[in-house]
Amino acid sequence: MRIPVILSIPSQEPLQESALSAQAGAPRGILPETRVPYGIEVDTSFSAVPIGTRQRGAQALESVTPQASERFAIRAFADVEAPEAVPESVEGADVFADPKIDHFLTCGGSAPVGDSTAVATKLNVAALGNAGLDGSDVAVAIVDTGINLNRLRAKLGVIPRFDAANSWMPDGVTGSPGQMPVDHGTMCAYDVLIAAPKATLLDFPVLSGGAPGGSAMGGFLSVAIAGFAKLLTFWAVAFAPSGANRYKALVINNSWGMFHPSWDFPPGHPGRYSDNPDHPFNKLVQLLAGSNADILFAAGNCGSECPDGRCQNVVADTIVGANALPEVLTLAGCDTGDRRVGYSSQGPAIAGMAANKPDLTAYTHFLGSEAFGSGSPDSGTSTACPVAAGCVAALRTQVPPAATPPSALNGQLTLTARQVVGTGWNGDYGFGIIDPVAAGQSLGVI
Repeated sequence: MRIPVILSIPSQEPLQESALSAQAGAPRGILPETRVPYGIEVDTSFSAVPIGTRQRGAQALESVTPQASERFAIRAFADVEAPEAVPESVEGADVFADPKIDHFLTCGGSAPVGDSTAVATKLNVAALGNAGLDGSDVAVAIVDTGINLNRLRAKLGVIPRFDAANSWMPDGVTGSPGQMPVDHGTMCAYDVLIAAPKATLLDFPVLSGGAPGGSAMGGFLSVAIAGFAKLLTFWAVAFAPSGANRYKALVINNSWGMFHPSWDFPPGHPGRYSDNPDHPFNKLVQLLAGSNADILFAAGNCGSECPDGRCQNVVADTIVGANALPEVLTLAGCDTGDRRVGYSSQGPAIAGMAANKPDLTAYTHFLGSEAFGSGSPDSGTSTACPVAAGCVAALRTQVPPAATPPSALNGQLTLTARQVVGTGWNGDYGFGIIDPVAAGQSLGVI
């Protein structure tokens, strides 16, 4: 069987050139003179991504520039008899999982509970706006299927602020930033703007259905690696960024994840994604968080009462991979009556990652974007995540990340969350329902 993998290989000049071309917006893929392991099929259309060193844990941001990086991630394929036969390394190249990823949208066809106006009331968006917390000069990257600005304008009555120049399209995907088909990403963008109507949207359609080289493999983690590498060059100071000089903050919304263990390497494989903080993608997420980007992930839709069919009835240890990193804010979902939705994945997260996930709960399953048809709800933890991302963007209008880094802001959000069940953390709601006004008061901006 042909299994997609991510190779971590030592630096070579052709890999540096490939990465530099991709960062300059002119990707050339893997250059033909690149030395690759024998017997591994490399996707030559996928540009090399600098990932620093092999060392475990944190590393300096400067180590992931193309010129300084000791290792690069490339996409490849291993022909093996079974997933268990995927090698750990080949000729000095470490082999990591490239699992399929998908957006978290499910609801079993049930009707919406409330609407976006009710969500704005629950979050007290009016109080945020009166305090000048509206997302002005804050960039929010929608890492998803793509944004359709015409749809947002039709629903909102105004044209959202949008930065096409600093958006990104995977190589081989047709379309333009902000002009993608109405789908899951448009829903997420709409939900961000509930609490942060003046935030500037960035389009990063990693789930758009295409992939580098047009290989019909969109929705694989390798595409997210390329997207996050672009976000690093946009934001992090080591790359002479365009974002850090232009925006007060960068918020990254990720309403997606891995549904089932079978999408990953088997337990015990060192290249596994689910419970491996040193997977190349997880390391990129950690680097971005360390560069003061606020990163949010949806908890998932494998809750015990009504899991998504793709969960295949697995309802324990379902918060995995980057969704379970301590550096990110992980969101469960509740309706506008504060009732947890039955599909919202429950904690604790998978062993080996941050146990107390989800961190918080936000609103979902309401009438909002109607991206999936008239009367359809914005649902799943896919919706809870951008609702919370909008709250973060609103706070960032006056809470600079240099003074209050993401870890500190996340701490304030968990401390000020509205408790629903008991006190402290629980596996259903995390630390409670997000309360941006209470957080703003604790931070002294309301």
